[in-house]
Amino acid sequence: MSNPIKIAVDAMGGENSPEKVIKGIKIHFSETHNIFYNIFGNKKTIEPLIKKFNIPINNYKLIHTENFIEDTDSPLSAAKKGKDTSMWLSIQSVKNNESNVVVSAGNTGALFVIAKLNLNMIVSIEKPALSALWPNKNGMNVVLDLGANIDCNEKNLVDFSLMGSALHKSLFENEISKVALLNIGSEELKGNNIIKNTYQILNEKNNPLFDFKGYIEGNNIMDGDVNVIVTDGFTGNVALKTAEGTANFITSELKKALNSTFIGKLSSLLNLKNLKKFKKKLDPRLYNGAIFLGLDKPVIKSHGSTDEVGFANSLKVCEQVIKGKLIDKIKKNII
Repeated sequence: MSNPIKIAVDAMGGENSPEKVIKGIKIHFSETHNIFYNIFGNKKTIEPLIKKFNIPINNYKLIHTENFIEDTDSPLSAAKKGKDTSMWLSIQSVKNNESNVVVSAGNTGALFVIAKLNLNMIVSIEKPALSALWPNKNGMNVVLDLGANIDCNEKNLVDFSLMGSALHKSLFENEISKVALLNIGSEELKGNNIIKNTYQILNEKNNPLFDFKGYIEGNNIMDGDVNVIVTDGFTGNVALKTAEGTANFITSELKKALNSTFIGKLSSLLNLKNLKKFKKKLDPRLYNGAIFLGLDKPVIKSHGSTDEVGFANSLKVCEQVIKGKLIDKIKKNII
């Protein structure tokens, strides 16, 4: 048997932790094998949960930490609090090669800063990007940057294209990566100078590692014609929050409409299987697990408000990026 994938888990970050984290580990372990969890957090709180959810003793190590990063901590105060917190020590575990990948549902800004303080950037990458998976009609999109960098230049966007296509390839090995720049129109003349210059660079490079498809507008993100969507962090974060809000609105209004009349309720029963499939497609928990790209070790960010199902999915992302050799693929793309 090959060596197990070792996942460093910050068990104290996010809402309803550490219970949702340990329950997430239970769900993830039931669906996989050859995984070892280095769990960082308060021993008194976590040990009873490990026993309650029957985490196999040979598949985890519990590392006690007195302190943890609060959701209300600023990145600066988190860094000052840092070195004996569950977040800091879990990242150190990856830095010291005691774990292959780290995941936290804690404060995003703090995770970003502490990761940058402890880990190195991949050579020639200037800025890391926050990326995530979004569903489309044909499968999944990799979208970046989702908020790590408000201002980006042409080199940053080109780097994001290379890193995003590497992530897509590590997760979906048999698919061709198709890159597009998010813009206000599909015509070459649309957009600001940075977007237009980036278009020219990518269009002229003819990169063998991905197909460059030009621009994509916000209303076409889910069409499935491309699968790697690149933008700056400000635009990406607005797009992300808009998509999440729209999905919640649609599911809420559909539920309200179907439950408002007898015919609607009968229709729900007759179409129960299809409605469950529709709900699953829009369930954000199943796409949980954002990835900081550009660092020389993989760092995964779970949504702070997700539940155990969502956290289990972020652990699945940890497993996928190691099996897919994400960091090696990024380095190869950059070279």
